[in-house]
Amino acid sequence: MSSYSQFSLLKQRRFLPYFTVQSLGAFNDNVYRQAIIGLLIFLGASTEERSLYAMLAPAIFILPYFLFSAIAGQIAEKLEKQRLIVITTAMEIAIMSLAAVGFLLQNMPVLLIALFCTGVQSTLFGPVKYSVLPSILKPEELTGGNGLVEMGTSISILCGMIAGGMIFQIAGQHGPQTAAIAIVLLAVAGNLMARLIPRMEAGAPELKIRWNPLPESLAVLRMAKRQLAVRNAILGVSWFWFFGTLLTSQLPAYAELHLGGLSDSAALYVFALALFSVGTGVGSLLCEKLSARTVEIGLVPMGAFGMSAFLLDLYFARPGLAPVGGLELAAFLQQPGSIRLIVDLLGIGLFTGIFVVPLFALIQSRSPNSEMSRVFAALNIQNSGFIVLAAIVGIALQRGLGWTIPQVLLALAIANAVVALYIFTIVPEFLMRFLSWLLVRTLYRLRLHGIEKNVPDEGPALLVCNHVSYMDALILAASIPRPVRFVMYYKIFNIPVMSWIFRTAKAIPIAGARENPELMQRAFDEIDAALANGEIVGIFPEGALTRDGAIAPFKSGVEKILERRPVPVVPMALRGMWASMWSRRSARAEGGRLDRMRVPRRFRALVEVAAAEPVDGAGATAEQLEASVRELRGDAA
Repeated sequence: MSSYSQFSLLKQRRFLPYFTVQSLGAFNDNVYRQAIIGLLIFLGASTEERSLYAMLAPAIFILPYFLFSAIAGQIAEKLEKQRLIVITTAMEIAIMSLAAVGFLLQNMPVLLIALFCTGVQSTLFGPVKYSVLPSILKPEELTGGNGLVEMGTSISILCGMIAGGMIFQIAGQHGPQTAAIAIVLLAVAGNLMARLIPRMEAGAPELKIRWNPLPESLAVLRMAKRQLAVRNAILGVSWFWFFGTLLTSQLPAYAELHLGGLSDSAALYVFALALFSVGTGVGSLLCEKLSARTVEIGLVPMGAFGMSAFLLDLYFARPGLAPVGGLELAAFLQQPGSIRLIVDLLGIGLFTGIFVVPLFALIQSRSPNSEMSRVFAALNIQNSGFIVLAAIVGIALQRGLGWTIPQVLLALAIANAVVALYIFTIVPEFLMRFLSWLLVRTLYRLRLHGIEKNVPDEGPALLVCNHVSYMDALILAASIPRPVRFVMYYKIFNIPVMSWIFRTAKAIPIAGARENPELMQRAFDEIDAALANGEIVGIFPEGALTRDGAIAPFKSGVEKILERRPVPVVPMALRGMWASMWSRRSARAEGGRLDRMRVPRRFRALVEVAAAEPVDGAGATAEQLEASVRELRGDAA
């Protein structure tokens, strides 16, 4: 685990061609849109004409998302995914050929028609862009793969804007011809790369496509709301687009008025955008390291509050106009306070990446494969609405209320914190995962052995593990890519504060037959229902925390579970937790008391989690499973 790098995906055919296709698509779209602005300047268009295009272009591009996303989601569900990607990239060649004619004729209506068609092509590609990842990645690779995709997209957009803006500056009189050749060649490259993507089965090949966009849009939106966590992850992604749209739309004027940039130069604006984009890319890549290769939605609250914190600091760093204007980039870097502004823009981007990547991974991991493309179609519809809303809000705040750009950014920081609190209030799982992530990552360094190989990627399974401390369930949950329903002694389940975490994680409390036979039977029924539903259930067959650090005999409850439902059993072992402040070793030092927190001997202690090959549940016994866990923990040694 420690030697694994998400960048190894870029060496594998199952991921690299797909990554290249989506990056080339984002790059080409922005080259094209910026080249149109370059053509307007080349033709001597007035400032009013360029402003009109700046307002029309986003609306023209985004309109197809409203009109055709539901249909695109159905098509992405029905067709084999690699074939659909080849079709959409072939469409891009045709569309960019039309756009090339527009550049050669210097005809704006043709270019705007091609821009609308580009929106249609992006709408068709959108649902397959993210729904394809669970088909080519393992569950433990989802966070890293999404991080690479978000990094590639943000950097491709930035580079595309820069390249598109430079075409007419570099090519001069040959700018229209250069732009025409560039966008067609990029489209051809994308199509050739799409043909290298491995074949992926359709999610719902029997689906009958319904072509009426309005009722189907409502249908996919309802589908996306079925599961509370997915619904609010979609809300979080849409808020990400609102946040990013409103922020980046302010950057051109912010660079001139508050960073002190030249009015006739975009150098400081591009620099500010680059800081945000690079920060987003770095934050996206950090998610895998921070999550230990699990779908860790506990990162979402951290990302949200980090976004607000750095945006607030950006406001306080420069609430008024720049003290000196007319600066080139080099001169800006020498100004007092410039480093703080740079750190703030990087920080906003960094935490934006940390915020959004786990949300995409959550949607992918919790949505059925036969519905995933339509769920992402619903996401695209909602994103489009939030993007339009961001544009309206920006105009209303500045032109209607007369707010300055720093005031708009301050309002955005506050609104971001409020929205985050709202989402985390209605879906406690986000905040629960954050608290458990913070607790585990603060106290321990996890080293994993055999988790990826031996914990099933899908379907029901029973995990059996030695029981050393109150933290065991949280540590295992932080180590396993899939959600786990833990069975735990009801007195541990009812520990203050921790109880809220356990309840939110849908843990199953259990008692002994003599203590509470009704609770015990209810626990066994709930375990069976979870396994029947294809979930993973984790149990500690010793029945209590170890009193001496050794593994106690496994009780027969595990056999009772397997008699009702003989699912695969994964033996697991915790190493290094006996010295924990949460174990009975610490309790003995405190006179046997387990009712109050003790200071840990040292922070960031090394804890190892190991998993052995799954055992057939049909013939497994408590004694065999106990022996497997002992061997895995190293008791023989």
